Amino acid sequence: MVKRLRKSERGVALLAVLLGIALMTLVVVDFAMTSGLGFVSAANQANELRASYLARSAVNIGLALLAADARADLQSPTPIDTLGDVWAVPFPPMSLGGGTVSLSIVDEGRKINLNSMVQNGAPNLPAIQKVQRLFTVLDVSPDLVQGIIDWITPNDGTGLGGGIGDYYSGLKPPYQPRYGAMPTMGDLQMVKGFNEAIVNRVSPFLTVMAETAVNANTAPPQVLAALEPELTEDQKIVLSILDARSIRPFTQPTDIGNLPDLGAIGQRLMQDVDMKSQFFTITGTGTYAGARKIITATFHRESTGIGTLAAWRED
Repeated sequence: MVKRLRKSERGVALLAVLLGIALMTLVVVDFAMTSGLGFVSAANQANELRASYLARSAVNIGLALLAADARADLQSPTPIDTLGDVWAVPFPPMSLGGGTVSLSIVDEGRKINLNSMVQNGAPNLPAIQKVQRLFTVLDVSPDLVQGIIDWITPNDGTGLGGGIGDYYSGLKPPYQPRYGAMPTMGDLQMVKGFNEAIVNRVSPFLTVMAETAVNANTAPPQVLAALEPELTEDQKIVLSILDARSIRPFTQPTDIGNLPDLGAIGQRLMQDVDMKSQFFTITGTGTYAGARKIITATFHRESTGIGTLAAWRED
């Protein structure tokens, strides 16, 4: 009987030892996995940080290109901004610090200023009509423009635009319109009637920066077509403008106003355009070991070439 008990005790002890070994194995495996995941997470964070610094380097390169162009303009009797300038030339990706850097620069002067649709708290009809024509050219309903006007018109305490404030208050989550100038194009995604697809379609041709006129040397055909009703109706006139500037960039408004194909339209068009841009958006991209960082920064360029930051976004 004693021998049987001793055998039973040895069996229990063996099971206890095996259970202990299994538990220790689980603890070791869990520790190894946690340590491995922590190492991978730390490595990914380090790679993202390196990518971020590379993107910042791209922005700095863009600022240097804009400054170089400004210094060149100081030597010119008729300083202008064109698609042939050093900042506008495509910048190929380059290797740097074990990663890659790429950048692009777009002048905001080539776009139509949304905030110009309201001046001194009141609608600015000529600017509104330009945006409506642009939406028509882009095959987007011009009725959506009213939502932007309501968004940027100061609140006079009367409910603005037939209760537009009530519309936004009823959303989930609720929010209020800007009731003032848009600081960035990000506002457009919050305006009544706009979704991601529409914003992506119209935003390349719109700006919220304080550009007083459209740069005729850099504006895309869609923007040129929106400046006057006749241009919207007759694309051949727009093509003649593009052909003329490709041969010789415009140096002053009269250059475009005197084009033979424009006729009387040219005199009105002279009031819509300029030959220089004040604001420039630099998009810098940095990649490192699979990590990617994009910085979009808009600067106001002084005549000396110094850039003053107007907007900054990191993705």
